[in-house]
Amino acid sequence: MSAERIQINIALIFILTFYSLFSNAQRYSVEQLKQLSQHQPDSAMVLLKKNYSRALTENRKEQEALCLQQMGWICFSQGHYKLALAYYLDADKIFNTLSNLDLKASNLNDIGLFYYYNKQIDLAKEHYDKALVLLQKTKNKKGIAETFGNIGHIYEKKQQYDSALFYQRLALQNFSSTKDKNGVAKIYENLGSVYEDLEKYDSAAVYFKKSLVLYEEAKNEIGSVEVVNNLGDLLRKTGKYAQSIAKTKEAYQMALDLGNNYQLAATTKDLGKTFGLMGKMDSAYHYSELSRKHTLDIYSLDGIKQTSFLHALYDMDKKSDEIRELQANRKVNQTIIIATLIVLALLIALSVTLYSRQRLKIKEQQADARQKQIESELLASQLKNQQLEEDKLKEQLDLKSKELSNHTLNLIRNNQFLERMRSSLQLMVKDEKRDQKRQMQKLIHEINDSITQEQHWKEFTFAFEQVHQSFFERLKEISQDLTASDIRLITLLKINLNSTDISTLLGISNDSLRVARYRLRKKLNLPTGENLTSYIQSI
Repeated sequence: MSAERIQINIALIFILTFYSLFSNAQRYSVEQLKQLSQHQPDSAMVLLKKNYSRALTENRKEQEALCLQQMGWICFSQGHYKLALAYYLDADKIFNTLSNLDLKASNLNDIGLFYYYNKQIDLAKEHYDKALVLLQKTKNKKGIAETFGNIGHIYEKKQQYDSALFYQRLALQNFSSTKDKNGVAKIYENLGSVYEDLEKYDSAAVYFKKSLVLYEEAKNEIGSVEVVNNLGDLLRKTGKYAQSIAKTKEAYQMALDLGNNYQLAATTKDLGKTFGLMGKMDSAYHYSELSRKHTLDIYSLDGIKQTSFLHALYDMDKKSDEIRELQANRKVNQTIIIATLIVLALLIALSVTLYSRQRLKIKEQQADARQKQIESELLASQLKNQQLEEDKLKEQLDLKSKELSNHTLNLIRNNQFLERMRSSLQLMVKDEKRDQKRQMQKLIHEINDSITQEQHWKEFTFAFEQVHQSFFERLKEISQDLTASDIRLITLLKINLNSTDISTLLGISNDSLRVARYRLRKKLNLPTGENLTSYIQSI
């Protein structure tokens, strides 16, 4: 581990300690939040939830909205898009009641970014435009620059390159007055990307190099890796393969020093492409496999983070339920104490006036009877409400079960379609036409990469955890050695799919499935003769 990464980890520990000691801390800076959420999203979410609850209790609206916005950012970065949008919209409602236009614009930019990455380009543009109007009112140069850059991305996505260049240059003009090196470097990188799309590689190289200088001055190592790799791409696209390999290897070494799997996967993939163009197929294959390894490492780490994050959300919801239950019990106890005191007061009053006011005694007894009747009716009403809640929860569980079935069916259909396409393409590959064979092999490789349909898996996992709550927690108690592939196989066995559907979903053969089941039995320490599916169903 590099010295700089050790310093980052120490800084994260310091942030957590500082927050726990000074519970009245208002808000993390954006950079602190991003660092904490990238390395420990579950911890960041817990801290923000506590701060939000405190702000809610103290009726600090601005702090409530900021916490909701930051929780939305964390959920977005972890791929929980539905929850992220809910947090963003809740924050927007509160910001609309406040006078701080910069904060409202910041949240609108985050919502725009959410829609951009979810390919809802028009909605993204709508929110960027709203943010820009607010920022121009407050003359917030940095915010205006960031928003212009975001709008430029929209036009680049639409392939309207003149508009993209226009907005990126506006962003550069505004950033230049803020002396924000990282911001200016990012816009230079954006301009280089637009010129690269236009195949104006000399102009693209100029802007990438300007961006690299600023990233290095700002000590932005991730940005530097991306730009160096972009320069390697330009060299490859202009046919300078040897120089391209040298530049891309430089980016690879930088990513290796940082331990950044995303950049490692990107650089090795580009090296594989370049060696392939040079006809050096052994090297091309080597770097392609290395890229695949780094990609799998990314999925594995993301899976661990996702599990930890979901567990943190579950714990927070569970604690919230416990707090509400304690508060309800406290109210019931208070009601009982008050009722008891009332009854005692009535008894004392009744004893004092027993001999002199017999009629009053009768009236008091009648009042007491009416009070008991009211309490009885109240209890009956509470029981009825409880039954309605149970019926509602049962309906929700049935709905989630249907959603889980739909997700499973979608996964099976998608993978069956891709399997048929792969088989057809494999037949075409047998044709002796070399150009056609190379193209078909590339398509098969792409289909193999996408056959698991990762987005469907995320939706399937989300629906599964809502139907089978605490299942993964119990599974973790049984075995600590389960991989992400093992977990997927277990979930499919849990919903009682047959072997054909499971092998289709996982993109493997029946023989490979039998091997996977055998390895899973060993990890779960199942004795010979015990049925694996029945055992998983019983967990």
